[in-house]
Amino acid sequence: MTVLPPKKSWFKRSPKPPASTPAGERIEQFFRQSAQQQGYTLSAGQWQVVQSLAERAGPLSAAPPAPPARSLYLYGSVGRGKSWLLDGFFKAAELSEKRRVHFHDFFVQLHQGMFRHQGRDDPLALTLDELLSDCRLLCFDEFHVHDIGDAMLITRLFKALFKRRILLIVTSNYPPEGLLPNPLYHERFLPVIRLIHSDMQVLEVGGDTDYRSLPQSRAGQQFTRGRYVWPGLDSQRQALHLPAAELAHFPLPVGTRLLRARLSEERRIRFDFADVCEEPTAVMDYLALCKRFDEWIIDHLPLLDDCSIAVQQRFINLVDVLYDQDKLVTVISQWPLTQALAANAIDLMRTRSRLGQLIEVSETPTAPGQFR
Repeated sequence: MTVLPPKKSWFKRSPKPPASTPAGERIEQFFRQSAQQQGYTLSAGQWQVVQSLAERAGPLSAAPPAPPARSLYLYGSVGRGKSWLLDGFFKAAELSEKRRVHFHDFFVQLHQGMFRHQGRDDPLALTLDELLSDCRLLCFDEFHVHDIGDAMLITRLFKALFKRRILLIVTSNYPPEGLLPNPLYHERFLPVIRLIHSDMQVLEVGGDTDYRSLPQSRAGQQFTRGRYVWPGLDSQRQALHLPAAELAHFPLPVGTRLLRARLSEERRIRFDFADVCEEPTAVMDYLALCKRFDEWIIDHLPLLDDCSIAVQQRFINLVDVLYDQDKLVTVISQWPLTQALAANAIDLMRTRSRLGQLIEVSETPTAPGQFR
């Protein structure tokens, strides 16, 4: 399982509280100092979450281990600090039996494990034994559901996690009632919503500030070193050492499948948007490719409003994976970002926020670093 470390730039080194300080107080002190160092003022909603996290620190650090507190579901708009709070708690929680995982990565590995164990008595339990072993704290970031197959599995998964007495901390852009909004399937997801409300404390992370837009939150993050290039002129491509606009595609093996790519050089890969979003690709393809390539170029991004919902969702998933895997990304389009992403897919607000961290290049640079 891929264990995702907190973003290094988010938490500077703070004086460690004395060992005699209660665990909950240490959590509060950690967040107070981290926010102060970065020039943040925590909102009332964020501080309520900090206090709820602090309440859960005691049972985690107890020896022998105490029964876990009630699990926690955090939701709110993009950039409101949900991942910052989750990563801070993961960093500050003083135990080794902990995992921080991303929705996409976890579910791919869950499906793969259950496929390996099909035909045995309890494939889900066997897979969780492999993925979580002695885990007591599971931080589950960017939780969202659009596939009815995953929705049915989530009910079983959450029940299994609670039975294992794992403290589950979940972040999402949506309240539980907003998960799987498709009216064709939403009613079948109601058991999961009821389970979340019965076994988890649900808290909104509110506030008026989009922390991703602040300069101090951007330093050191991979997407801030990437670029959004438009309108993709030949002069721009030459100045930025980007591939030509028109390149023939070639077959690229990914597992047992062949995808279309336009350029592959060591750890650098280039796709046209159509190659990865208009073809039937999946999250597991993107994750497999991330193991091979660190620098990604996505060319010919169209107006998403002209694309089907399925194509938009593939692009959203691709951006999620690249962001979470800390890849260096260049996106090239004929249109400015706001125009290209002016569509109505449910998760596009998260994609706009993430791609908004890219350096926008809207003309040919005349000297190094001179972008508009």
